[in-house]
Amino acid sequence: MSPKMSQSTSTLQSIGPLTALYYYMSTILYYGLFPSKGLKDSPHKHLPQFVQTYLYQSTLPLKLWSEPHYRKGTYQQDLKDNLRNVAIPGTGIPLSVFCYFRITAFFFLLFIQPLAVIFATINLKLNKGFTVKEASFHFVKVLLGEEIDWCSKWRANCNVAALHSVRTMKVGGYGMENKWDFLEKGMDMGVPVSPILSLPGICVKHKNEEGGMGIHFYKNAMEGGDWIIQKVISNSDFVQSLLPKNAPLSTFRILTQSRAATKVGPSGWISPPTRSDIEALSCVFRAGRAGALTDHDSILFNVDPSTSVILGGTTNANWYKLGLKEALPGGCDWRSGDEEHVVTEHPDNPGKKVKGVKVKELPKMLELCCSSHLKLCPDVPFVGWDVVLCQDDDIDGGICILEVNLSCNFFRGKYDEEMWWDYITCVISDLDAMKVNKNDEEATSKKTTSRKR
Repeated sequence: MSPKMSQSTSTLQSIGPLTALYYYMSTILYYGLFPSKGLKDSPHKHLPQFVQTYLYQSTLPLKLWSEPHYRKGTYQQDLKDNLRNVAIPGTGIPLSVFCYFRITAFFFLLFIQPLAVIFATINLKLNKGFTVKEASFHFVKVLLGEEIDWCSKWRANCNVAALHSVRTMKVGGYGMENKWDFLEKGMDMGVPVSPILSLPGICVKHKNEEGGMGIHFYKNAMEGGDWIIQKVISNSDFVQSLLPKNAPLSTFRILTQSRAATKVGPSGWISPPTRSDIEALSCVFRAGRAGALTDHDSILFNVDPSTSVILGGTTNANWYKLGLKEALPGGCDWRSGDEEHVVTEHPDNPGKKVKGVKVKELPKMLELCCSSHLKLCPDVPFVGWDVVLCQDDDIDGGICILEVNLSCNFFRGKYDEEMWWDYITCVISDLDAMKVNKNDEEATSKKTTSRKR
């Protein structure tokens, strides 16, 4: 642990649960009622910087609620659409329920979030034998952002991307969220993307229907249609050896960070991006489950970027259990039980160890993602790349990028969290200053116009 992080932990140890709750609720209330306030206006400046940043970014959906979003009309619409299959474990209620109105989102942050942390802490005490002191400190760390779940980390990346895109939309890197734009630009820039079939369209018929039923036509995006037509890609022999026979295409989620995001302003680049601005933060092998269509149903094995060795695995499937039955006894568990990455082999392929296996292609994959980040979207702070190791003859070197995600998920991958929070703080501070400068320019412009009149 670095001296800075150690000092922050020491500071939190001196904070009791009720004090932590006060800091949390007063901060959410402050930014919720005064959305024009920025990170520098934190009501509790004595708290560690990462705590101030965590609490501030948590309220960004309230600030950006009606602002345009790079993949939806507004950030509110994006929240509603992308949280409809996610629920706090054990509740069965999709988080999108709270995203229809700003007041309900505000209510969730102010009351439901801390209540969920309270119940999760009680669950830990009952099931892991925490002492009251240990449980209290755990509550403080989770509520104030030192020990947050994968979903909160994902939402932090989403919030930063939403704020950054609103302030810097002119550069255009956020267009890569569109799957067709990504593939088209990737091909133009020489990035190995998943191949597209060069057909005007396809006709798909059911084998046992007649009378014009069971027939579907799909126009290729290459011809102005809405559909990207591709052949099915197969796992490489190496990847397949780690999976059950009927597992889906299983990807490596590599997350990269671009410090060039702080070199861009409302009018474009302040200084040009370079390769040294980009670095890989984490890598996760999403080992698909037997019979699944995609690797969204998978075991999440952390991969060490420095050694290329696969580490322990975990899951997050309990966050996708919807329906009131999941809140009943015997329904969804609050915890998956493997949060500490204790899985060593694929549960559908018993006896075959995954932990400890070396991915010899990983250095190439990491460099591919970093160089692609520079070529395609250097202005975007964080990008999640879904990389495939395959055995298809038409994919040179057997490595290609399936797609990118700009509101990206670590999928419980391990990374340097202190560096991550420092960078988020840097990006948000720059964007807040950018907004202030823009307001100053507008005010100056109005004064000048008034004088002319």
